[in-house]
Amino acid sequence: MKWCCGMAALATLFLLMPSVGHSEGELLIFAVVSEVPKDKSRVAVKASVNDVAVDTKLLASETILNNLIWKKLEICHAMRVEGTKASDGYRVLTVRIIDASMLPMSLQSFAGDCLIKKAIEVAPLVD
Repeated sequence: MKWCCGMAALATLFLLMPSVGHSEGELLIFAVVSEVPKDKSRVAVKASVNDVAVDTKLLASETILNNLIWKKLEICHAMRVEGTKASDGYRVLTVRIIDASMLPMSLQSFAGDCLIKKAIEVAPLVD
């Protein structure tokens, strides 16, 4: 039992640590989709790079556009992205959907507010 808990903690640590094998231009970006994505190749997000939150765009390549995760993106989805800085946003190399609780503190309140707003707007439509 202790071994299992230790392995889970170690796995979580590895997920949250930036990879050592990154090339020099690659960045670890945490992001929350801030607007309903109309054009999946340019998704508006609130992103955190080095724990500084900014409004920006995630730019998807053809490979990312074909990714099932990317096809199902909705407002308020939280992501862990590896990418490079571009002139008008960040070019996405890899993407993983994560739980909002795994976001850095600079995005926690934005993600929570987004989820509450989404629940208020969607809940009346269920009846």
